[in-house]
Amino acid sequence: MKEQQESQSPEVGRTRAVPTPPGDHQAATVREDVTGSQSLVRSLELVGAKNVFGIPGGAILPAYDPLFDSKAVRHILVRHEQGAGHAAEGYAVATGDVGVCMATSGPGATNLVTPLADAHMDSVPMVAITGQVAGPSIGSDAFQEADICGITLPITKHNFLVKDAAEIPQAIASAFHIAKTGRPGPVLVDITKDALQATTTFEWPPTLELPGYRPVTKPHGKQVREAAKLITAATRPVLYVGGGVVKSGAAKQLRELVELTGIPVVTTLMARGAFPDSHDLHMGMPGMHGSVAAVGALQRSDLLISLGARFDDRVTGALGSFAPGAKVIHVDIDPAEISKNRYADVPIVGDCKEAIEELIVRLREAQLPPLGPWQSSLKEMRRRYPTGYDQPADGTLAPQQVIRRIGELTGPDAYYAAGVGQHQMWAAHFLPFEKPGRWLNSGGLGTMGYCVPAAMGAKVGRPDSVVWGIDGDGCFQMTNQELVTCAVEGIPIKIAVINNQSLGMVRQWQTLFYEGRYSNTDLNTNRVPDFPKLAEAMGCVGLRAEHEGEVDATIEKALSIDDRPVVVEFVVHKDAMVWPMVPAGTSNDEIQVARDMAPVWEEEVL
Repeated sequence: MKEQQESQSPEVGRTRAVPTPPGDHQAATVREDVTGSQSLVRSLELVGAKNVFGIPGGAILPAYDPLFDSKAVRHILVRHEQGAGHAAEGYAVATGDVGVCMATSGPGATNLVTPLADAHMDSVPMVAITGQVAGPSIGSDAFQEADICGITLPITKHNFLVKDAAEIPQAIASAFHIAKTGRPGPVLVDITKDALQATTTFEWPPTLELPGYRPVTKPHGKQVREAAKLITAATRPVLYVGGGVVKSGAAKQLRELVELTGIPVVTTLMARGAFPDSHDLHMGMPGMHGSVAAVGALQRSDLLISLGARFDDRVTGALGSFAPGAKVIHVDIDPAEISKNRYADVPIVGDCKEAIEELIVRLREAQLPPLGPWQSSLKEMRRRYPTGYDQPADGTLAPQQVIRRIGELTGPDAYYAAGVGQHQMWAAHFLPFEKPGRWLNSGGLGTMGYCVPAAMGAKVGRPDSVVWGIDGDGCFQMTNQELVTCAVEGIPIKIAVINNQSLGMVRQWQTLFYEGRYSNTDLNTNRVPDFPKLAEAMGCVGLRAEHEGEVDATIEKALSIDDRPVVVEFVVHKDAMVWPMVPAGTSNDEIQVARDMAPVWEEEVL
């Protein structure tokens, strides 16, 4: 080992070849003698990585020396590896590029498990690079050793353990390719310390050897024809739009399809903004806390046209009673999702954008049925049961009003990240969703603590845009240390802390299903912590609003500050609840709009 270390001169590889264009795998061949660490950084430069969120540590430390010299890759030193992972997610969602995070072995790598699982559930393209103990030490329970490849096998799209420095370029190029093609997702590249320290010959572009990995993007023509036949025969069709439409960049094509057919639309939590809320045929968000019109549209439809959605349990409720009279057209780029939860009468494997484009061509040639009665019945349901809220009788702030005013005063061009819980659902209903890709949230995994680092990543990716984080006081206390990163690195995000002094969604369930026995849900007594003071201590501006007359002025003050992060605490009513609601495990037909009220369905509406 001593001889190997002595042979690795720090001068190896200091002279570099002329860089090839970022991400251009067909560029002229590059060959140079480097260390494995230099090979890693060089590979990141050539795949087009511009930002890396991470923290150095023993096993990954060799990579930080050449990273110090890179002019193409900016490293952002976070305060916790979980923050690095969520920041990479936020960057990826806001830009459409692959997000990158980096950590050392053992606890550094295991701290990335939550964001990796989060990205896996929500189809976020991300590459996590971790250091590993030296190859000969693997399996010996060496200091800071963890089998991160084994740990993350179920929650990554793929992962690599690299023990040979010569394999680093291929692993990085393959990881980026896998992360962003097909159904996007996270890929882990675990590199041993001795591979990072070894001398190797860097070659680019590498040969991508991915046997069996051939994602299908073009839909089968016969299936598209069959889908068109079902659409022309339906009288109560619904476009059930999921996050795949946003991932494929198909918002324009979706709108064209709606304008052509007149089919009503619902957009899931992950698809907010894929179709504008202001459109007359948009019925809102379906699901456990969805709008009555959206849930009703699905339940009473005779044809579900599912585009990039996966029939998640939060949308379907009790699966056996979901949309009982509907046939299903299911479009998804991931064949594993087709008929996984609900049988698809017409399965279409392919990219949503390409599938919608081909469907439009077919339907332009078809005789489309009139949908006036169906449209009218859903619009009447939307009119009868709007998603609203009541002002608290004691004069305290309604959290829904706060979130609505943030959206109205900021506008639909901003990027909005949310934590998980009541504030997430209110944000999904009351923010202005007119454009795709402006909404960041943890949908599938439901990760508290997602908001602050995700907003940070979005701001890094979209520095000229306003980025708001809508967080709860519970979520905020999990990852707010990344505000220090924002202050030090010049990332001026804005965080609204919706402070109801409790774990709000858990408290709501305790109110409804546990007889008001509030076991371990009270968070904030006597203003501990004092959020504005905490913000100031972390280098941010801290603001607070407690009364209705303070809301607009406080939001406008936050919007006027663009040189530092801003944290605004909104002290809201403790017992505000999210309505509508479908109780867990029940049919969507059990949707309620307020406590102690019967389900809303009335036969004369439909």
